[in-house]
Amino acid sequence: MIRKTLNASRLQSEVSRRLHRIHEIVEDGVKIAVPRPQKQEPDASGCNWTMKHFGNAKGFERFVDEVLTAARAEYNLSDTDDSKDIRSLFGE
Repeated sequence: MIRKTLNASRLQSEVSRRLHRIHEIVEDGVKIAVPRPQKQEPDASGCNWTMKHFGNAKGFERFVDEVLTAARAEYNLSDTDDSKDIRSLFGE
């Protein structure tokens, strides 16, 4: 399967969106803190990113693992840096 490419912010948002639509998480009213994806050398499957240290996920690790596994199979992290230098917004 060919992976789609997303920048770090969009990948983080996608994982968060998928987590927070799971019935058990919605039902318990839990807000899981999703970390930014970290670039790594492609693994055996070809995935070039990982996420570690999800916040407030105790008891929901199975769901985090399932979402992370699915997202890693579907997406790769782009090489472009999506962080903006605020000074450039003001022409400095």
